[in-house]
Amino acid sequence: MKKWIALLLLAVLCFLNYFQYDTLEQDPYLITDYGRLRPVKVTGVAKGREEDQLRGILQEARDKHLTISIAGQRHSQGGHTYYKDSIVVDMTSYNRVLDFDQQKKKIRIQAGATWKDVQDYVNPYGLAVKTMQSQNIFTIGGSLSVNAHGRDIRNGSLIKSVESFRLLTADDRILNVSRHENADLFGFVIGGYGLFGIILDVTLTLTDNEMYKLAVDNLDVASYSRYFAEHVKTNPDIHLHIARISVAPEHFLTEMYAINYVLDRSVPLKGYDQLKTQEEGVILSKLLFNLNRTFGWGKNVLWNLQKPYFTKQQGTWITRNNAMRSESEFMEYRQAGSNDVLQEYFLPVQEFAGFVDDLRAVLQVENLNLLNITVRYVNHDEEATLSYATDDMFALVCLFNVPLSKEGQDKVRTGIQAVLDRVIQHNGTYYLPYIAYPRLDQFRAAYPRYADFFRKKEQYDPNHLFVNYFYMDYKGE
Repeated sequence: MKKWIALLLLAVLCFLNYFQYDTLEQDPYLITDYGRLRPVKVTGVAKGREEDQLRGILQEARDKHLTISIAGQRHSQGGHTYYKDSIVVDMTSYNRVLDFDQQKKKIRIQAGATWKDVQDYVNPYGLAVKTMQSQNIFTIGGSLSVNAHGRDIRNGSLIKSVESFRLLTADDRILNVSRHENADLFGFVIGGYGLFGIILDVTLTLTDNEMYKLAVDNLDVASYSRYFAEHVKTNPDIHLHIARISVAPEHFLTEMYAINYVLDRSVPLKGYDQLKTQEEGVILSKLLFNLNRTFGWGKNVLWNLQKPYFTKQQGTWITRNNAMRSESEFMEYRQAGSNDVLQEYFLPVQEFAGFVDDLRAVLQVENLNLLNITVRYVNHDEEATLSYATDDMFALVCLFNVPLSKEGQDKVRTGIQAVLDRVIQHNGTYYLPYIAYPRLDQFRAAYPRYADFFRKKEQYDPNHLFVNYFYMDYKGE
């Protein structure tokens, strides 16, 4: 009897929660991504298993006049991995290692594998990934599609460590794509958001797993560009770097701390190279981050605890593979009616302090709930057609808590567009995997090669078999 009463109470609470928010993102019959802003009905979700089966899915879509969207972990937040009434091809089961050469430091792996899969495979051989996101939960194909970047400051964005890939196109061809074969597609597919076909597998160049000693510095926003130029970039032994800016009201966008990963040749890798398999202190971190999400004083508390916590790591050792699988569980958030969403802005190094001053002014007017800013460095690299690294750039990764209601989203969109006006004034760009708040003129200003991109899309997919919301938002028709 008690069990039935408990179940009844749980059901009542679920219904109350649903009717309180009454948002589409709670509908179990609709599909969405991590952003939860565009729940839609799709025709179906098909697991990718083998090449002939994938060709069969494409043929079915052509026969039924449907579109195809390609999904990995669905962490892109702007509708890049699905579209209304489409067939969603889920590539996460397409995840085998196909070839590995320890001496040449290369791995060929299917596109649905995650970076964790790569790390687990190559770590016993003393090897590591060159470039990836800070977390290792994303698929290889998804990371290529957004041309990801991370903490590495020497190897550039992900495109630099891609030797080749195989692509299943809209007309059923399987193309080998590299800088020497079908080279016209290389810079369009990488950073192409799944619009040119299904990436089947990728050949990546690897690097050595290394021992790093952590060096932590406290500084302010005004001095960061000079600090990076004089103390970080000029030191060849600093291979990874990340910084954080305070969002606490007491030090709003003024204080920073930086973490440098300095190569230490005196410490042997063996004995330190066991991969981290679980996160520590998740419950406490989750509680503190929720205070940061909810209260201004919570942001002060988190910053005042965070700084000394990282400062205490001064002089500790960590391997490259472990440094490139950072913690994320404490930030997971599934509250109905609101969500944490990312926006990311790329600013030329010399524009950093001026932009942050402008960002502070905009945020104080627009009243956006900014939870966290991390800073990474990305080398100038315009090999990808939709390149964000049009100069040596600092990437400001901004996490906002936003309402999911239409009225709330309208206010957020207005605020983000005001931020983007300042980004463009400072010769910056923004990252396309995230929610399409920008106006069309802002997209075109940040990505002046947009017309080349869409012309190439028309050339390889004239019947628009591969479609997602990125395409619909930005094609400009």
